[in-house]
Amino acid sequence: MTERLATESSWHVVQVHVRAESKAQAHLSRQCFETYLPRHLKRRRHARRTDTVAAPLFPSYLFVRFNPLIHRWRSIHSTIGVVRLVCNGDAPAILDQAVIDGLKSRENEQGFIQLDRQPQFAPRDKVRVCEGALYDCLGLFEGMSDRDRVVILLDILGRKVRVVLDEGFIVAA
Repeated sequence: MTERLATESSWHVVQVHVRAESKAQAHLSRQCFETYLPRHLKRRRHARRTDTVAAPLFPSYLFVRFNPLIHRWRSIHSTIGVVRLVCNGDAPAILDQAVIDGLKSRENEQGFIQLDRQPQFAPRDKVRVCEGALYDCLGLFEGMSDRDRVVILLDILGRKVRVVLDEGFIVAA
């Protein structure tokens, strides 16, 4: 049994520089380390435009697989883009295989992790519109309509009006 453990590789966590996950992953792969960078699709708003981009699920971290008994893992510390290998004392911290399996099981056909969307507001919570033509209007959260859109009730001209907005347009009042 010790022979089997001596040849088994395990997953470890590598901290990388900000927005250098792909660069560090490429350099680790060139050194023949198996890497895993879980990504998800994230909505990004810039200059009044909203688009969807691939983003790391754990910014500034990625996973690398090796056996500390047989691989030259100390080279990871000096790899371009890497800040450090997460360690327990002098030994690399081992990540349970079930964590990686759980992440990979949530990937879609394109390889992106599917996140469960939970509304950040409960029905009847007071919200304030923070962007757009209805800026600074107060209302009540009613629910989610479709992807990243919320339904709120606004009191306009003495009556309740149902309005559908982007989720990012409202904040807690």
